[in-house]
Amino acid sequence: MTVLPAVQAELASATDLLLATAASLSDADVAAPSLLPGWTRGHVLAHLAGNARSHLRLLTWARTGVETPQYPSLEARTAEIEAAAARPAARHLADLADSAARLAAAIRDLPAAAWPAPVRGMRPPSHPAWYVLVRRLREVGMHHVDLDAGYGPRDWPETFVHRELHDLRRSWPYDRSTVSEVVLTGEPGQRWQNLGQGPAVQGRPADMLAWLTGRSDGEGVTLVPAGQPSPPGDGGALLPEPPPWLTMPAPADLPATPPKDYP
Repeated sequence: MTVLPAVQAELASATDLLLATAASLSDADVAAPSLLPGWTRGHVLAHLAGNARSHLRLLTWARTGVETPQYPSLEARTAEIEAAAARPAARHLADLADSAARLAAAIRDLPAAAWPAPVRGMRPPSHPAWYVLVRRLREVGMHHVDLDAGYGPRDWPETFVHRELHDLRRSWPYDRSTVSEVVLTGEPGQRWQNLGQGPAVQGRPADMLAWLTGRSDGEGVTLVPAGQPSPPGDGGALLPEPPPWLTMPAPADLPATPPKDYP
């Protein structure tokens, strides 16, 4: 048994929630701004549908051994989103549901021997095909929040938060860090030390993930007072800008074979 069935189940659940949100949007809702600068909700929905198709291409690469780029180019990706963004809500929902169903079928039918196959996104490093599921789950979870339609960071499942923080830590941009330490409060707590220059910050896992990924202005995240390990902050001091997120699409040293658990 590997981690794949559990991640498949998580992805199916996250997709169902996303589709329910999309189904609740009117044409006016879709044309309204999202939380992403310069993007309407229609842009977010168009990106999510196109992203499902892009991950389907990566699984085709893994299955056939023929290099199939995730996107033809960054320009082509942008043009596809712009061309589809202004569509009515019903068309967005249909495209999102269809692309998600096609990806789910490809995941279900991919031969076991193909999961370790190396594939590559638009940026290095390459990663084994099984990590496509984690990347797609990330897209669904983050962009569901970006729709600004009732689903927020505190709705993220604990397993999603734990995995995303794990991968964020393994891909930390030390040379561009704005904090020196991250303290995750709650049970069990964690400390990330020697991250770079800047203050120490603390917060519960979902709040910290939201801030580090640009999905919040820092609600629930505070500075750790100097000389103290992890006391509650008063929220009075200003947080720095979070360090760059997703500088790598995947950690560099993933196991080729789907592991029993991840992380």
